Amino acid sequence: MEKRYDIVEIKENVLADNDRVAGKIREELRRSNTCFINLMASPGAGKTSLLIKTIEALKDKYSIGVMEADADGDVDAKTISALGVRTLQIHTGGLCHMDADMTFRGLKELGFEDLDLIFLENVGNLVCPAEFDVGAALQVMILSVPEGDDKPLKYPLMFKVSDCMIVNKIDAEAVFDFDYEACVERARALNPEIRPFRLSALKGENVDEWIRYLDGFIREWRK
Repeated sequence: MEKRYDIVEIKENVLADNDRVAGKIREELRRSNTCFINLMASPGAGKTSLLIKTIEALKDKYSIGVMEADADGDVDAKTISALGVRTLQIHTGGLCHMDADMTFRGLKELGFEDLDLIFLENVGNLVCPAEFDVGAALQVMILSVPEGDDKPLKYPLMFKVSDCMIVNKIDAEAVFDFDYEACVERARALNPEIRPFRLSALKGENVDEWIRYLDGFIREWRK
């Protein structure tokens, strides 16, 4: 039977367009020597809490900007701007992720030429943000202990695309029977290069290890 229709692979086209814009973001940020970090996690995993600790540790060393992405509201933007860093609230209009085009427009609005370091606190979600390259130099995912150590099995793409896996809320490990070693093993089965961290942003436990790593990464990237 003769085929009387065309087939268009929409997702492939969308991701290809996204990757082109992501490449442009990397080129422009490299020219301005601005290091861009993408923070991804489920809602409540502790992105904002860890971001606060990170900014407090590095704001005297680097000029920092933050883009807060949410479906609605500006609670996190108010919290972060109170730290004295340049902050932009981005409303995604119900979308569950930031794509490269939205990120590029946000960067232009924030202004990046005079910044050393920019964080994107992505929309709380372990699925969609993993699919869209936003042009970041470092992809960081945060997994909180209450979510369970089996998350790499349930959301494999997030762990495949992330450079760092931060296990947060370790002060609650005993309560939730979280097996850190099993979690790391599962993550490394998907991504042997992933760098794990075990900390409590709330208590400040082991946060200095993350700060030292990030500071070293930024310095190397900016050379």
